Amino acid sequence: MDGTLICEFLHPHREDLEMGFSVAHAALKPGESSLPHRLRKSVEVYYILEGGGEMHIGDESRKVKPGDIIYIPASSTQYIRNTGESDLSFLCMVSPPWRQEDEELQVQDQ
Repeated sequence: MDGTLICEFLHPHREDLEMGFSVAHAALKPGESSLPHRLRKSVEVYYILEGGGEMHIGDESRKVKPGDIIYIPASSTQYIRNTGESDLSFLCMVSPPWRQEDEELQVQDQ
């Protein structure tokens, strides 16, 4: 089950904004992770605000901490796991803007 809490801040398709990306805030409780997924046409950039964890993109993984910026290419299977003792909080920028029909859940072992 996906433990990610997401709150979309800005989306040009829902507001009168002329911008080529959407912005959301996401948070994971300790021990939780997002489900492996990919965005077929959009790239994502995560900016880590608080906490620590592991970012998995394709076959690679790396530790993340506040201030880190992570680029996620389009069509890359990815998920993030909170490995710390406090909430992992991050901003998600998606370009072109996030669309549900662009997101595809992946079946894989975490």
